[in-house]
Amino acid sequence: MEIKDSVTVVTGGASGLGEACVRNLVSRGGKVSIFDFAQDRGEKVASELGDSVIFRMTDITDEANVQDAIGKTIETFGAIHITVNCAGVGIPSKVLGKEGPMTMDHFNKVVQINLIGTMNVIRLSAEQMVKNQGNEDGEKGVMINTASVAAFDGQIGQAAYSASKAGVAGMTLPIAREFADYGIRIMTIAPGIFNTPMLQGFPDNVKDALNKMVPFPKRLGEPDEFAALVQHIIENPMLNGEVIRLDGAIRMAAK
Repeated sequence: MEIKDSVTVVTGGASGLGEACVRNLVSRGGKVSIFDFAQDRGEKVASELGDSVIFRMTDITDEANVQDAIGKTIETFGAIHITVNCAGVGIPSKVLGKEGPMTMDHFNKVVQINLIGTMNVIRLSAEQMVKNQGNEDGEKGVMINTASVAAFDGQIGQAAYSASKAGVAGMTLPIAREFADYGIRIMTIAPGIFNTPMLQGFPDNVKDALNKMVPFPKRLGEPDEFAALVQHIIENPMLNGEVIRLDGAIRMAAK
């Protein structure tokens, strides 16, 4: 898949990993539609990057809302070739904490956004991708989802988050097998600890401790490194149906 002149939907594209992807794709001649709930930040990024980017305030768990955002993308750019799902939440909670059992509202919220929201965008994007003209391999689209190393070695307090991200990882292969008939590839990235806005507010001593957890390089991952892998997946047609850990070889401790 050529990035130049392709149209990409990036959920969570107003900040962090998603924003890095938006900026990288635009720098390579792509057009991007940002789906995000952070209106001020999303509009700012779109304004900075010019006519190649639009922003739609989007609740990825809402079918009508996503349909509207996709419709605006098609109206503006004419197609959707690539979807990068970065939107998600990581609210911690123990299953049995000091104040009693985890609320099911908490569990449902995390799963609803991280897993069901991702599926919602996948299925509605695929509906548009199948309309594209295939390239010489018959490829019509590429989807890239974001899981987490917590899908495989989640820590105490991450039961909801780990379950949601394990679901994203687990559905990668069956969707790839199904979408092969449509000429659509799907991959998942499982990042480790990255220097996103959520972590930038941590005290220096906490950041230092996190850096030391990574075998090599002994630092947090940078959003540009995530975006570089997204770019490679888009451009390499043999990458399909797999989950790639992007984590400096970290294996998370229990807590």
